[in-house]
Amino acid sequence: MRNSTRSRVDPFIVMDVMEAARRAEAEGRRIIHMEVGQPGTPAPRGATQALERAMRDQPLGYTVALGLPELRARIARLYGDWYGVDLNSDRVVVTSGSSGGFILAFTALFDTGDRVGIGAPGYPSYRQILRALDLVPVDLPTAPENRLQPVPADVAGLDLAGLMVASPANPTGTMLDRAAMGALIEAAQEQGAAFISDEIYHGIEYEAKAVSALELTDDCYVINSFSKYFSMTGWRIGWMVVPEDHVRVIERIAQNMFICPPHASQVAALAAMECNDELQANMAVYRANRALMLDGLPKAGFTRIAPPDGAFYVYADVSDLTDDSRAFAAEILDKAGVAVTPGLDFDPVRGHGTLRFSYARATADIEEGLARLTRFMAERQA
Repeated sequence: MRNSTRSRVDPFIVMDVMEAARRAEAEGRRIIHMEVGQPGTPAPRGATQALERAMRDQPLGYTVALGLPELRARIARLYGDWYGVDLNSDRVVVTSGSSGGFILAFTALFDTGDRVGIGAPGYPSYRQILRALDLVPVDLPTAPENRLQPVPADVAGLDLAGLMVASPANPTGTMLDRAAMGALIEAAQEQGAAFISDEIYHGIEYEAKAVSALELTDDCYVINSFSKYFSMTGWRIGWMVVPEDHVRVIERIAQNMFICPPHASQVAALAAMECNDELQANMAVYRANRALMLDGLPKAGFTRIAPPDGAFYVYADVSDLTDDSRAFAAEILDKAGVAVTPGLDFDPVRGHGTLRFSYARATADIEEGLARLTRFMAERQA
């Protein structure tokens, strides 16, 4: 049977690493997971308790395509609490995870062949979803001196239909401050490009609050999710904020593509937003893990790293150790029992010399992983 040209997307390498780790675990090995961007904590207790009540009391059938009105209103209130933005809840669209938000945004904003700028290194699924929709991802090779975030000079003269940024970013954890975000919005507007801000790691910040694009403009798409800060990855529930005149456009597409986001997940997400004490306890774990990583990775021999501003990743330049990050990651898994992600997932050109380490798991796992990495590197260099 034939395949479409749109289906010719690259694999999501971290998922391949997860599968290799699963096979090793099936053979009886204990693997330390530093590969996947998934909190080691479950959904907040208030979320699961709310869902238990809902399952007893209601059928949990379809909701309206844009999501439960009470959830949309609560998300809008978050923007006032976190950023001082007075947001009309009509602009909030609940989605099937941030991935559903990307599909809706790209479908609503762009036509076949349109060019969309994305930072490199960056989240690999941006590139693959764009390709699957017959759009053209344009990698913007970011510079270390800009903390691997795009700057206006990177987008000049590229004839883009869209520009997508992420802050805090995956895989680097670096953030755009207010001036840098504003400059990129202006650069996009100057060439008539739609501006999309991926804010999925907001809430997971260490020394400064992340800036939302909505603090600077209403003429943008903002995409977020309950996966990271709210610790609900497998629930597949997220949201987006769009300009008022785009709401009906998104609604028509969502009705046909998704019908609605999962009702059960919406119930849980609404309750999760009231679980601040539990969520802040998770943040205390990330802070402790970040300190361990920034101390332990250089001691192990991974010296070319920069402190992340947010998220729960450290992106390391390992070009002094290898020119094949995929083979290096496989060696680390095989010999150290630590799963890490090769940089090729995030940067097809320069990623052969980088690795991403996630520190989203329990602190005991991070301590054990660092000990294993230290032993591995000592034996490798002996």
